[in-house]
Amino acid sequence: MTGFIELDGVEKVFEVRRRTGLLRRERRQVRAVDSLTFRVARGEMVGYIGPNGAGKSTTVKMLTGILTPSGGRLRVAGIDPSRERTRLAHRMGVVFGQRTTLWWDLPLIDSYRLVHRMYRIPEARYRANLERCVELLELADLLDVPVRQLSLGQRMRGDIAAALLHDPEVLYLDEPTIGLDVVSKARVREFLRDLNAERGTTVLLTTHDLQDIEQLCSRVMVIDHGRLMYDGPLAGLHEVGESERTLVVDLERELPPVAVPAPARVVRVEGPRQWLAFPAAQSAAPLVARIAAEYPLADLSVREPDIEAVIARMLHSLRDTPEPPAERASA
Repeated sequence: MTGFIELDGVEKVFEVRRRTGLLRRERRQVRAVDSLTFRVARGEMVGYIGPNGAGKSTTVKMLTGILTPSGGRLRVAGIDPSRERTRLAHRMGVVFGQRTTLWWDLPLIDSYRLVHRMYRIPEARYRANLERCVELLELADLLDVPVRQLSLGQRMRGDIAAALLHDPEVLYLDEPTIGLDVVSKARVREFLRDLNAERGTTVLLTTHDLQDIEQLCSRVMVIDHGRLMYDGPLAGLHEVGESERTLVVDLERELPPVAVPAPARVVRVEGPRQWLAFPAAQSAAPLVARIAAEYPLADLSVREPDIEAVIARMLHSLRDTPEPPAERASA
């Protein structure tokens, strides 16, 4: 099977030196990416997640041509990123989380003008894309503000706009909603969803916010110690890791633990407030309907599982099986 993004047995090994004595240094090799193979079709939105140090950033840097693979084959739109980085740059956009691509001391609009010149974007196209990004990401009041004076959330929106001015075919996003409030997160997610639907932009998303994955991606890949441990739908990830969501129920008065059918269960009771756990792969609607019908309900909320905990449980589950992780994950 071919794809817009193709990795076949890709490896990245770093040589690390550390001091072991006054005049001695020890060399050792660190394998950041190990035999990584996957395909991403044109127009897909894929979540690429894993614990810190798993190899996510190293993968993205190889996909953009910043790093050269130590072994294997890597292609983006048929291009070898490390050999034809300049050619590929016109077809991709990148947002590296905490590292801005904007010019620190210049007003935001000046950064966009520089991007306009660097990518040689036709004037009409630049204007149309800028107006669209400014409107949908609510940047109008920030265009004359120096980048250094922007909050993290404002700068993230500014970086996303800068990455899209030249109409990239593929967009790499590292924590695109970090530092955003709830309303801004929803707006950015809607913007990315529309971008993918209207223009068919391929998106590879790394994030620690599970709602980013749930609302944007139909497919998720989990990497650990440089190896692909899972590749499939988010529901399958929840099933493998046996993750749970929490329903927080506020009753009108203090009552004994509510009666709920398995596998849901009451895990904590404090006065009129009760915490119920249920499988993350299941809808909360039947549970909510039952409680509302049988108990004096004042309020309720659903809390999503922490993505780090989901991954940890999944990896623990896969490591405890006799099957190789890749085979198990794709079963």
